[in-house]
Formats: sequence, structure tokens, C-alpha cells
Amino acid sequence: MKIVLATSNLGKVKEIKALLKDHEIYALSEILTPFEIVEDGTSFKENALIKSRAVFEALRKKGLENEFISLSDDSGISVEALGFAPGIYSARYSGANATDASNRAKLIANLNALNLDRASAFYTACIGINCVFGEYSAHGFMYGDVINKERGESGFGYDFMFIPRGFDKTIGELDERIKSQISHRAKALKNAEILLNFIQKRTKFLTFI
Repeated sequence: MKIVLATSNLGKVKEIKALLKDHEIYALSEILTPFEIVEDGTSFKENALIKSRAVFEALRKKGLENEFISLSDDSGISVEALGFAPGIYSARYSGANATDASNRAKLIANLNALNLDRASAFYTACIGINCVFGEYSAHGFMYGDVINKERGESGFGYDFMFIPRGFDKTIGELDERIKSQISHRAKALKNAEILLNFIQKRTKFLTFI
């Protein structure tokens, strides 16, 4: 099945390709001219579906709706001591021109302001899927602690600050094989694959009619 991701973020594209090996995965920029999508939802699910819906409409305008489905990811980290911030604002935590580095710097500053070197936190990922049959979503979670320093060299976003429950290393320090088993995105994609297989079977059934 051909899937267009609602992102050109190389880190996300690489991770999703590794987890959905049975499908043809394309970054947004490989199929469409990238465009801005306003994420004004109030939950990860709403934002994920806003993105997948927008990409699928763009595919439809090019007559590609029967060739591709769209898949989006909306994810973020929620820190209990910060009132579960940044949450859905994780990607733009430090402002309109936020970068991964500036977001981490703000999170570290906010933890330090509370004299915390470690705090309970969790990641949420929601996968949004749009196709000719409708729209679907799937969630995944990863629980652990966030720390007030960066450790590791592998990953993106807040990975260098998050220690999953049951480990003493940050996501940025863990082996890719382990990350692919425990990450919030991996869990969400595993649930999403059930939906993708359903869509694929339904597509094949209609082809034979």
C-alpha cells in the first residue's frame, strides 16, 4: 500500500519507514509540494486528523486518492509537574519559530525553575489516516521521566531528555531496536497497522468486484 506522510521531517519519516516495512512510505515532499497546515485542534487526535485530512484532500485534487492514503502523526510530551505541558504544544513550545533545541532549552529552564532534575512524564502519539473509505486514528503511549539535561545522540525532539520506565538511559541513548519496541510512535503505528491491513483488504476486495 502506498502511504504519503503528512510530514517531511526526516526523523519521523525514517522512524515510520522502519516500523511500516510492508508498505511503500513517501515523505510529503516526494509526492506533493509541501504546504502549511494549521494545527488548531485541542487534542493529539484532532491535530493528527487535521493533517492527514489536509494531505488527502491535496491528493484528491491531483487525482491520486485511489493510489495513496495519507498518514499523519501528532505527538508530544506531557510533564506532570508542569501541569502536563507542553502536551499538544510540544512542537512549538518555545514559540512560533521553535526548533527542537529551543524547545528542549525551554523545558529544561522550566524544570530548573521548580528545582527539579527529574519529573514524571509521558509521551502520546496519535496516528491519523485518511483514505477513500474514511478516516481513522490510533494511539500509543510511553511513560517515564523527563530530566533537566540532554543525554545521547540518537533521535529528535525531546528524546535526549526522556528516560522510559524500566530503563536508566534516555531515548537518545537507547539502541534503535529497543526504541522500535517501546516508543509511543511504535505502539501507535502497531495499532494503526491493524487499520492499514483492513484498508488494504477492503481495497483488494473492491478491485475484484
